[in-house]
Amino acid sequence: MRMRPTLNWTPTGDLPPGTTDLEPVAGALGTGGVLVLSGAGISTESGIPDYRGEGGSLSRHTPMTYQDFTADAQARRRYWARSHLGWRTFGRARPNAGHRAVAAFGRHGLLSGVITQNVDGLHQAAGSEGVVELHGSLERVACLSCGAFSPRRELARRLQEANAGFEPVASALNPDGDADLTDEQVQDFRVVPCAVCGGILKPDVVFFGEAVPPPRVEHCRRLVREASSLLVLGSSLTVMSGLRFVRQAAQTGKPVLIVNRDPTRGDQHAVTRVALPLGTALTAVAGLLGIPIDDEATARAKE
Repeated sequence: MRMRPTLNWTPTGDLPPGTTDLEPVAGALGTGGVLVLSGAGISTESGIPDYRGEGGSLSRHTPMTYQDFTADAQARRRYWARSHLGWRTFGRARPNAGHRAVAAFGRHGLLSGVITQNVDGLHQAAGSEGVVELHGSLERVACLSCGAFSPRRELARRLQEANAGFEPVASALNPDGDADLTDEQVQDFRVVPCAVCGGILKPDVVFFGEAVPPPRVEHCRRLVREASSLLVLGSSLTVMSGLRFVRQAAQTGKPVLIVNRDPTRGDQHAVTRVALPLGTALTAVAGLLGIPIDDEATARAKE
């Protein structure tokens, strides 16, 4: 029997309560050397829902697993149909105040690095440099047979040509970039193969049930070792891919600070959890530090 990956975590009653005091976060950033670990919660204000927060997509949507994608042609048809439609909206998402604040902290030399669990590219769009995409990026597509990479926009063009008239109405968008469609809506969708060898194409992202590449994990572990503290932004830390870095930091005596409205699986390791929306909290922290944040118009002009 195939095991499903852990998607949910139930908070216990002995976790420390959240706070609205931003001074510890400002103090850590003021010291410098902060490593940021971000999750889906930082992108909700850009119109991309998270998995587990209020109204999170896990309440109505089970993300694609690596095992299902590789073993089932119908699962791949369903995924690419939904992802093709969702990409149009996902690709138009803009960085919000939280992303711009992180970029501003980086420009002022307060960060040692940024690790993101997100696949939306919004940290980079906001101006952050050297971002480690722990779970990959929807901007790229990989062939499972020959290993060739290609831009997502190229695949979008090929799928559009192969599915002229495919214009279903989706009920919702999900954090992994796909849209909620029924089986009837996707039954005639045509999946295109790798243009190099005819193999199976997969987005260059880590699906649930798939391991993060070991060299990427070790790179992140090195960043944790070199950081003075770890600042978690908008992640429930339910899955081990992010939680292991929180545990590593705590075990080596590095302060862990979390900004997330809901309790997280890492709260017991944190010196504080700020229960505020990311955009509000990080804008306020920037104000405490006297750091200006680009407004949306300025950020667009820099692209």
